[in-house]
Amino acid sequence: MVLITRVRSVSKRFARRQLRRLSHHSWVAARLFYRLHGHSLEGGSDDLVWYFAYGSNLDPCTFIARRGMHPRAARVGCVSGYKLRFNLDGRPLGRAAPANIAPAPGATVWGVAYQITRRELVRLDSTEGVPGGNYRHVGLSCDTQDGEVLPVLTYIAAGNPVDGRPSLRYLTLLRDGARTHGLPDEWIQFLDDVTPAQ
Repeated sequence: MVLITRVRSVSKRFARRQLRRLSHHSWVAARLFYRLHGHSLEGGSDDLVWYFAYGSNLDPCTFIARRGMHPRAARVGCVSGYKLRFNLDGRPLGRAAPANIAPAPGATVWGVAYQITRRELVRLDSTEGVPGGNYRHVGLSCDTQDGEVLPVLTYIAAGNPVDGRPSLRYLTLLRDGARTHGLPDEWIQFLDDVTPAQ
């Protein structure tokens, strides 16, 4: 009985991995994969959406070169009512805490809104463990430096009650990305003041 249960568990994990891989190439498979996790994909694969980056995806080398994204546009902006936290468990455990956002009245998170296709968002999701991991999508409004208000999607997780410390490598991606995109000086100073893990 134990062996049968293990085989079924391995089979389910294998099937989900295969479906995730297939979802990069088939919009129908992507919709099915998300539905299996209790999520839905709206619209068509070529529809454009705004994705708000506040973590390592601020860094163009990470977002474009490593993640393979091809943003049609990028806007510096902020989301209000949230604060940046480092309250997730990264690897190695206890020595890396990835970025997250959490509701906080009066707070603001600065970042970059990238315009990408929904298909690219699905590919980006797979690098962030969505669906099925810690992060999930949340829809917010982003006030850009140009005075626009954009509807954006970003990632949020429940997180730990106490913040950890990000690795220096990870924190450098945020700092470099903030400088590259010209985020406000006070936000860059905030990132420079974060103490990395030892």
